[in-house]
Amino acid sequence: MKLKLASAFISGLLLAPLFVSGADILPSDKRLAPPKDLNGYFPFTPPKTKIEWDTRAEFVRTQILLSQGLWPMPTKTPLKAVIHGKIDRPDHTVEKVYFESSPGFFVTGNLYKPKNVKGKVPGVLFAHGHWKDARLSEEAPNKVRHEIATGEERFEKGGVSRFQAMCIQLARMGCVVWQWDMLSDSDSHQFSREVVHTFGKQRPEMNKTENWGLYSPQAESNLQSIMGLQTWNAIRSMDFLLSIPEVDSERTAMTGASGGGTQTMLLAAIDPRLKLSFPAVMVSTSMQGGCTCENSSMLRVNTGNVEFAALFAPKPQGMTTANDWTKEMATKGFPDLKKLYSTLGKPENVMLHRGEHHPHNYNSLSRSAFFTFLNHHFKLGHKSPVIENDFDPLTPAQLTVWDAQHPEPKTNGPDFERYLLKYFKDDSEKLLQPSTTSAAALRNGIGKAVEIIIGRSYTQAGDSDWILNDKKDKGKYVEMTGIIRNKTHAEELPVTWLYPKEWKGHAVVWLDDAGKSSLYNADGSVKAGVQELLNAGATVMGADLLFQGAFLKDGKPMKQTRLVSNPREFAGFTYGYNHTLFAQRTHDVLTLTRFLKTAKIGSHPQPTLIGVAGFGEIGPVVIAARALAGDAIDRAAVDTKGFRFSNLLDYRDPSFLPGGSKYLDLPGMMALNAPHAIWLAGETKTPAFVSDIYTKAGAPTKLNLFAGDASKQELEAGKWLVK
Repeated sequence: MKLKLASAFISGLLLAPLFVSGADILPSDKRLAPPKDLNGYFPFTPPKTKIEWDTRAEFVRTQILLSQGLWPMPTKTPLKAVIHGKIDRPDHTVEKVYFESSPGFFVTGNLYKPKNVKGKVPGVLFAHGHWKDARLSEEAPNKVRHEIATGEERFEKGGVSRFQAMCIQLARMGCVVWQWDMLSDSDSHQFSREVVHTFGKQRPEMNKTENWGLYSPQAESNLQSIMGLQTWNAIRSMDFLLSIPEVDSERTAMTGASGGGTQTMLLAAIDPRLKLSFPAVMVSTSMQGGCTCENSSMLRVNTGNVEFAALFAPKPQGMTTANDWTKEMATKGFPDLKKLYSTLGKPENVMLHRGEHHPHNYNSLSRSAFFTFLNHHFKLGHKSPVIENDFDPLTPAQLTVWDAQHPEPKTNGPDFERYLLKYFKDDSEKLLQPSTTSAAALRNGIGKAVEIIIGRSYTQAGDSDWILNDKKDKGKYVEMTGIIRNKTHAEELPVTWLYPKEWKGHAVVWLDDAGKSSLYNADGSVKAGVQELLNAGATVMGADLLFQGAFLKDGKPMKQTRLVSNPREFAGFTYGYNHTLFAQRTHDVLTLTRFLKTAKIGSHPQPTLIGVAGFGEIGPVVIAARALAGDAIDRAAVDTKGFRFSNLLDYRDPSFLPGGSKYLDLPGMMALNAPHAIWLAGETKTPAFVSDIYTKAGAPTKLNLFAGDASKQELEAGKWLVK
């Protein structure tokens, strides 16, 4: 019976649809293409049904939250808002405001209110973009006259500040308006412009395992970024706006142009309190935002700005174009948004104001489009279209928040940067504690985060085919080489199979830094651990994961990962658009596992037990894959070598993973293996947290720590996998 079982298994594999003679097959894998960057193409494919969209929208929304360091949402501490210096105008007032979005982290801006308010009125958030000193800026007279001549502006006085023009007109329409500063702009000085907008080189003094700074591998590993800090300030700005008694919580809106449009899209995507959104000159299938403040690791992997805008559907949303990267939006992107809104029953709720004949800005025509859209949906009762009137602009000195009675805090620079990131790290650890109370809580909490960080679940691993290259009879076993082709994701993995002729239904994937060559010693003999498996009747598969073995032109192990061509040393420019190598290799392990579990090849039966072994840099990869695969992998044997994401000091390291440290680091992934059997080497002792989760899961004996001779690890792992 055993011989028949082995014969059926091997015969089935030999009946693969393609046979290619030769020593090896080089992979044809789409991941070998240059990595995607912010100037790529980012189309949005509208779903066919609401149910389909709801599932996709939840995933993308959670991915955004994770990428911004906002999952779980940080603790909301008292704002301690200070409102002062009221300026009284005939039909509105302007006040100066600062508050703390987190302890010691100040948000600054101006609050505009209509006079003679009766009842509740709409509240509007206005985020500026990359215009220097935006809130406090003054346009030169000759520039204003030029803009009047081109039709961008209407008034010589009011044209001095399009930012005041927006706020004053909204106040005249009966809205409360909060305009605040992006980091390093106007009155916000706790971070320098170089850190926020022009960061270019890694800072060794900030690249530490303790007290790190922004852009460091540690910050990325904890999902801390300038963009995340600004998104947090937008959330707290909504908190502030809703704290104003006159504001109607059912009529809240946000707008902004360029980088302000990016902030508008993100807040609209993640904050359900927002009821109307109007991102200007930003939504596009083309360039996604070129500044460090508009990018973060994980943010746009397999998604983009048009889909971010789609997350607001079916609520009212408008957008504008200009003679910039948005100029094709009318034919690329907007029709797909319109289809989604139609699917959700609200096609009238989305609009595009076209302005390709004007440069990249928030001009009077675009502002009028926003006023008119807001007027219609919030039922303000003004004549349509709404056209703004002239006004006397306030000077920067009149608008600035800080004065002798309200001095600017001295907390800024590198020390403040370190303090703030430590504050958010400590807060995150406290917030994650409830998810560690049981294996189920862990999976619903940290498990969800790990799935999105890796970017592919076991069920999404895809369908694969086997392509035979060569076969050799080795006496007691058959050696086969070939390719496992993931048809779903257009990925290919060179593999070697060793089949005992008396197969007992067990299959083991054996992985380490040498790829499929890991099955053999330097002299070509089978490794002791692998031989132990063959002797026990288990078939063993070795594989070249991405950038191992056949993927390498020079045969040398990859020491640093590929980056996009952008010369600025910011992980988000690469990993905001592409999976890390660690994540991609985790995908490969899921591909191999799912192939063994589900593939139908000829007449062979499915394995009755699937094990995975991982050594070297691949040990942590196997732990991550097993955390996602669950009971699809019966046993996992792993040498961690004591690895922790928190110890990496190079974002080009092959094991770098944004978010890797935030969710309890590698022990968090170990614990997600519970209650399934796992064998651990490389740990001086079992992490207490992991032991606790296994005990709570009722499976303490399924967690096995190997503390023996390191030279015997692979042999002992092989014995354990078939014990």
